[in-house]
Amino acid sequence: MSKVLIAPAPLAGIDGRFLHVLKAAGFDICFPKRRAQLTENDLLEQLAGIDASLAGSEPYTRRVLDAHPQLKVIARAGVGYDAVDVEAATQHGVVVTITPNTNHDAVAEHTFMLMLALAKNLIDQHQGTVTGQWPRQANLPLRGRTLGIAGLGRIGKAVAIRGECFGMKLLSYEPFPDHEFARQHGVSFVSWETLLAESDYLSLHMPATAESRHIINRQSLAHMKPTAFLINTARGRLIHEGDLVEALMEKRLAGAGIDVFEQEPPGAHPLFQLPNVVVTPHAAGVDVQSRDDMAHSAAEAIVSLSRGEWPAEKIVNPEVQTCFQWKS
Repeated sequence: MSKVLIAPAPLAGIDGRFLHVLKAAGFDICFPKRRAQLTENDLLEQLAGIDASLAGSEPYTRRVLDAHPQLKVIARAGVGYDAVDVEAATQHGVVVTITPNTNHDAVAEHTFMLMLALAKNLIDQHQGTVTGQWPRQANLPLRGRTLGIAGLGRIGKAVAIRGECFGMKLLSYEPFPDHEFARQHGVSFVSWETLLAESDYLSLHMPATAESRHIINRQSLAHMKPTAFLINTARGRLIHEGDLVEALMEKRLAGAGIDVFEQEPPGAHPLFQLPNVVVTPHAAGVDVQSRDDMAHSAAEAIVSLSRGEWPAEKIVNPEVQTCFQWKS
């Protein structure tokens, strides 16, 4: 019987559709020994005898893949796959899949939660009120302000639609622009430098690539308004965190809403000491609906591949098809 590891901690103890799909296909279901983000060492131990991983953000490194040649599929419950060494996976004949169209609305909602928390000074107002103060003040609007969207893919588009509803001016930097969407929703495409300079709220929705690594750094931050806010619900490596801390401390940036970090969990981080920062634990893409949709889609990809089918729209490394085999 083929075995599947259900790696993401949010799926532990959930009787979701993904379990029914896998069990109906005859899979043996395994869960991690501890309910936490798995490390490389955890994977080295817990992938023993596993044919497919329904994966979260844990690191599928070359070391992990070398140690487990029996692994056939890494099915990410999500759309990012920078935690997977895709080159190593392909060399080992491992199919890597993602779950498109499952969590873009969740990320967009979370993006606006961070944006509103900063604009409306939510943390200070809450803490002041519950400690007996009455910290009333005039806070900032979203309406009429400029929302800069770095990356207008599925998630960026979902953010733009919500920004339109808030009455914001919409700008986007996007190397492969969808002009029809932009026309329908009032989005203006601009250069990276213009996006930085004109955004009151700059929201990052770019993939993590060699080119985008630390695209937010001392130089780019210097182009932003000192009254602007930076939101990152994409990937931690887009931001040089030391440069961001410096800009926030020196009040060259008004604030930041951060859901993702270069190292996760980040441990004791300098950002946590700053009053103009709101942080969450890489939670933007996971609400109860998107969690279930992502897990279900990933489970379906595993089952399809086990049956000799090829869910091309989900597969990251299609070149592996020539050497992929499912043998239990």
